[in-house]
Amino acid sequence: MTPNSDMDVSTPRSMRDQFAIVGVGETTYTRGSGRSTRALGTWAIRNAMEDAGLGPDDIDGMLSYSNNDSTPATFMAGDLGIRLNFFMDCYGGGSSTEALIGMATGVIAAGMCKTVVIFRAMNGFSQVRIGGTGARSAVPVDGDNLHSRAYGWQSAGQMFAPSFLRHMYDYGTTPEQVAMVKVVHSEHASNNPKALYKKRLTVDDVLSSRMICKPLHLLDCCVETDNATAIIVTSIDRARDCKHRPAIIRSIAGRVCKPRADMHYQAGPISTVAGHYAKDILWPNAGVGPEDIDVTGAYDAFTFTTMLQLEDYGFCKKGEGGQYVSDGTTRLGGKRPNNTSGGHLCEGYTHGMNMVIENVRQLRGDVDDSCPIGPDGKRQHTYDYREGGCRQVKDVELTANLGWANPGTGSAMVMMRG
Repeated sequence: MTPNSDMDVSTPRSMRDQFAIVGVGETTYTRGSGRSTRALGTWAIRNAMEDAGLGPDDIDGMLSYSNNDSTPATFMAGDLGIRLNFFMDCYGGGSSTEALIGMATGVIAAGMCKTVVIFRAMNGFSQVRIGGTGARSAVPVDGDNLHSRAYGWQSAGQMFAPSFLRHMYDYGTTPEQVAMVKVVHSEHASNNPKALYKKRLTVDDVLSSRMICKPLHLLDCCVETDNATAIIVTSIDRARDCKHRPAIIRSIAGRVCKPRADMHYQAGPISTVAGHYAKDILWPNAGVGPEDIDVTGAYDAFTFTTMLQLEDYGFCKKGEGGQYVSDGTTRLGGKRPNNTSGGHLCEGYTHGMNMVIENVRQLRGDVDDSCPIGPDGKRQHTYDYREGGCRQVKDVELTANLGWANPGTGSAMVMMRG
């Protein structure tokens, strides 16, 4: 496959399939955890360690990200009895997950550590809410906000809405089409025991919910939750000794930006997002294309972000995203299900971590749905996707995660069944 840009930034093919995700963990998704981010983080990391079958002595690297709303890695490591050879805490949001997984593979390859746990801990409802309305503000007037606050762009919805509206203007995309993203994700969440919102919704439900910021209705927007999530990355050789079938990392792109990441609308069409550029790294390095992917995890801070990502990564032609997300392709039982846990719109908001966790479980064939547990202790998936049933996709071989920070910045990852 030939990259679509003039600059070949592909990484050495020796990195492909040499690393894997071997453990995933999370807390409950709640509104009002009553716990500190330190307590939430250690809870999620313990769950990931148990999932991988690893102890404190097996982990020597730790990465995290936050928006001034978390606890540093060294505190978590100390509480868990882990001594670190490499650690880093980054300031970042939705494009961080895949990018940090890429960093983990790099530091392992460089011999700086052997096994890395990545975590995100946030009280995203009860403490720091993105729009600055929580118990603690997340929107200080500095950095990019010195520019955006003057235009009334304080929340993510306000900042992204012009891209959504332009897509509607240029391509005739309708609110009814994009509302199907929420409808489909609600169907998936109804089969997810840990999802915050499990009720199945209709297009009318979405369009009749109150307007937040045109064209975004309340139900076009993600939920806000308190939670922590964790992912463990190691070399493929070590992965073979872990508890579960590994999710092998084929390719990562991130963070990738448009020619301008801040005022992205000044460079290239406003409805074109960073995935347009990231795809030229992601697919050549993976050795596969979007047509080969079985399950996607496209960031759904809003219904529109999912549509734009799927479009610009090449799952459909530019301008056809509305049709792609509304024709049944992305629902369980469709050609390429998306966000099978319910994602940010229904399961919980984690800045991208829960969608990677879900795809790891899809590749292992052990999604935690309502299907019965067999005598062997494994879930007996029925592939009956009616409400309260199964959400495991049959015979998953390849997944793609499409991370998002804003229209101008994104990250992505392709994983393969081990």
